[in-house]
Amino acid sequence: MLPGHPHLIVQRAQRGQRAFLDAQDRARYGADLRECAALSGVAIHAYALLDDEVRLLVTPAAEDALAQMMQSIGRRYVRAFNLRHRRSGTPWEGRFRSTVVEAERYFVACLQFVEAPFLAGAQTSAWSSLRHHLGLAVDAMITEHPAFWSLGNTPFEREAAYRLRIEQGLPASDMAAILRAAHHGWALGGAEFAALVHQLSGRRPQPMTAGRPRKDRDRDRSVPD
Repeated sequence: MLPGHPHLIVQRAQRGQRAFLDAQDRARYGADLRECAALSGVAIHAYALLDDEVRLLVTPAAEDALAQMMQSIGRRYVRAFNLRHRRSGTPWEGRFRSTVVEAERYFVACLQFVEAPFLAGAQTSAWSSLRHHLGLAVDAMITEHPAFWSLGNTPFEREAAYRLRIEQGLPASDMAAILRAAHHGWALGGAEFAALVHQLSGRRPQPMTAGRPRKDRDRDRSVPD
């Protein structure tokens, strides 16, 4: 978790279950997200509340801000979900998955990853930030990132450019990179960004390259992930 850098978060429901059974569940989660993000110092750039998954694109102001936000949402939402539906336990499969994102290279791709599932219902869906970025509505929860502003000089230009990109679809290479990074917790970016993440965090930010000398591999194994 690196303050000041965007992070992609994916939290999935337990296999075969749904995290949201109806609009009231989604409205509750959205309210919890808005309040907990503000209390934790997390800027929300994009969100999507799918039946069995939550996708978020956010920037934390402090190192522990994301964990605080997700823990607070989890306590509030799970309690309300179980009380309303007369259940116990948690609908989530476990800890949320996240990756720190190189904004200049991958921010817009991550934006597409988060919002694209709602493209077909863009005119009516209130359960993602897609309508905001297409200029169909103003979502007060959203804090625009400079990387989105780079799509055009005016709101109309940015919205048109983003609409074109999301309708063309996310390139397969970007999708694979995003899924791989989010699943394993690797940094999503180029070599220079990975070096920066390593310098700031002290953690190995990407998988080891095949064929490295044994001495280097052994040294890396001695450092906990």
